[in-house]
Amino acid sequence: MNKNRNRFLYSTVPSLIAILAGLVFGAILMLIVCLMDKNITLGGFWDGARLLIIGFLSKGRDELGNLMFGYNGTHLGNMLFKATPLIMTGLSVAAAFKAGLFNIGAPGQYLMGLTASIVIALAIPSASVPAGLILVLALLGGMVAGAVWGMIPGALKAYLNVNEVITCILTNWIAANLSTLIFEGSAFINNTEPGKSGFLYKTAANGVELPKALLDKVFPGSQVNSGIIIAVILAVIMYFVISKSICGFEMRLCGSNREAARYCGINENANIIMSMAIAGALAGIGAALYTLSGNTEFAWSTYQKLPQVGFNGIPVALLGCLNPIGVIFTGMFMSALEINGQQIANLTAYNEYITSIIIGVIVYLSAFTKYIRGVMMHRRKKGGTKK
Repeated sequence: MNKNRNRFLYSTVPSLIAILAGLVFGAILMLIVCLMDKNITLGGFWDGARLLIIGFLSKGRDELGNLMFGYNGTHLGNMLFKATPLIMTGLSVAAAFKAGLFNIGAPGQYLMGLTASIVIALAIPSASVPAGLILVLALLGGMVAGAVWGMIPGALKAYLNVNEVITCILTNWIAANLSTLIFEGSAFINNTEPGKSGFLYKTAANGVELPKALLDKVFPGSQVNSGIIIAVILAVIMYFVISKSICGFEMRLCGSNREAARYCGINENANIIMSMAIAGALAGIGAALYTLSGNTEFAWSTYQKLPQVGFNGIPVALLGCLNPIGVIFTGMFMSALEINGQQIANLTAYNEYITSIIIGVIVYLSAFTKYIRGVMMHRRKKGGTKK
């Protein structure tokens, strides 16, 4: 009992410290800006500080200009919608970390999953094939594309001992250029709506979209759909796979002590490739869940950028202590910060860059969770020795 309690404390407290430190830094930064900007009063600072914490509960301002808070289905639903791909990329990074691998290739895996799911969703005519079947094929296509893209650095690591960070960076940019090659001049570019030539068609144009699963009734006016339910289910499955299955045990043993794993007869190379394939598949599914919502637009460009959600999976995984269940909550937290930033920009004199800086600081501090955990354990051992 005490052992489980200590494990819980050592896993959650460092993350909470990192998050709290980031929010305190944000509040101090907002106060400094308030003192330097004559357009922002102390009342404006107080409004901004509150929105930083609970902006997703904001209901605008009343007739007297005071902020109102309460249940806001639109903000809460959009928070869950934006959390969906973050949870999946967080799971992707966490799964690779369990096997001792640093999957910085989640952006490329996400982009390949997105590309595959869009192509399948729009290329197969729903007049000939049921839209539900196309949806399933698009989800599977995103998963397979991500898995294949994850296997590449995994295979290079397993058989040639090439550092996975280097190969992931290279495959990220290959994915960006490959998606450009696929979409450039394709029939998927939206040339019918004015000003939309830089976007691809929404998958709803072919009748392909994830069902709402009654979430539109609970969160009216939002983009949320069944994707968040699928993401949570996959996180729970990954928890049991990593913690309770033989496959997960082999992954964890390879990650913690490869010599011991080799001694036990575990195929180290196969585990490396499998771990990166699972990581890629999770990122690819995350992209498909976001894209196949039916109402999202993908901005296409000749010089394709890497999706930020892929990189944000790293702090989501670290703040979640590499625990799939923890990743669910940290993914929601990161998406809540984005919603809060929009409310700060809309309802105060601060601009949206304030929240971007705060998110950046929290991302930076997430790298120190392991150090904080080590300090806590050292102090506990030191205190036990004195006794």
